[in-house]
Amino acid sequence: MNKPLLLCFLLFYGCIAIKPTTRIDFDAPDSYPEGIAYDSVRQIYYVSSARTGTIGKVSPQGVYSVLHADSSLKSTYGLKIHPDGKRLFACVGDANYSKFTSADTRRKMIRLISVDLTSGKRLSDVDLSGLVPGKHFPNDLTFDPTGTIYMTDSFAHAIYKITPDGQASVLAKDKKFETQGIGLNGIVYHPSGFLLVDNSNTGQLYKVPISNPQNVQKVAIDQYFLGADGLLLSGNNRLTMVVNGGNDKVFQITTEDNWQSAQLASTTLIADRFTYPSTATRNGKDIWVMNAKFNELVDSNAIPAKKFALQLAVLKPVPKPKK
Repeated sequence: MNKPLLLCFLLFYGCIAIKPTTRIDFDAPDSYPEGIAYDSVRQIYYVSSARTGTIGKVSPQGVYSVLHADSSLKSTYGLKIHPDGKRLFACVGDANYSKFTSADTRRKMIRLISVDLTSGKRLSDVDLSGLVPGKHFPNDLTFDPTGTIYMTDSFAHAIYKITPDGQASVLAKDKKFETQGIGLNGIVYHPSGFLLVDNSNTGQLYKVPISNPQNVQKVAIDQYFLGADGLLLSGNNRLTMVVNGGNDKVFQITTEDNWQSAQLASTTLIADRFTYPSTATRNGKDIWVMNAKFNELVDSNAIPAKKFALQLAVLKPVPKPKK
């Protein structure tokens, strides 16, 4: 076999031999889950729904069931389990794809609810629509050690603070956050007392000190992550970022100066074939990602999906730039 033909054969064989990473497929017709959270006590994944607002449960074997359903929720997005392990909190709105959308809630609704993980009953419901005028998109949330919640509003370009007793206020609303379309998205709390938050439309990452939220700093990194979505912090110095909107990959970035700056450390492969990945959760040492399939929701010819998948993120180190 001549060398050009051998090279073509090897390339072709390599392409067909590489398979996507492990998936947990489940049936949840027309739900289009966006948020994901793993419950290590009950060994179950919780998923939200941009189409119906239903909060579901997915077993490691791929069995889907309903935890909490109410058509008044319109859409649910980011999910996080409270540090007490008993409650699940969800961002609730009507930003884009709800089948229950109405004129009085479309891009106006912004709520934070909590659900009992044993009974599925709603325990709290905080309305944040009066904090900032204009359009709203409640997207993601995180906790600090006191149980205080910080939530992003992708349309109002704001970060809200919700105390354990449900008192809501604006923590930060900065010019640096402002952009067209979907802005602030994923958010995590850092043990040093600041938030890390990304911006989908600009692809940038910001550091927001909780004690001085007016001092918003852009984390210096030599690339943009357009379509940045969910974030997951590992230790103090490693951040997992889920990116969609055509990029459809998962990245890990690291820092050596407490997030003044950062460097790209690893990434998933194109061959993994994520389908509009949105958010991530940790199950032991593994990182699992929600494939939201939102690309189908902007395609008028697409048939509503019945099956969705959680997917294992296998990150490969990237070569360090030569100095």
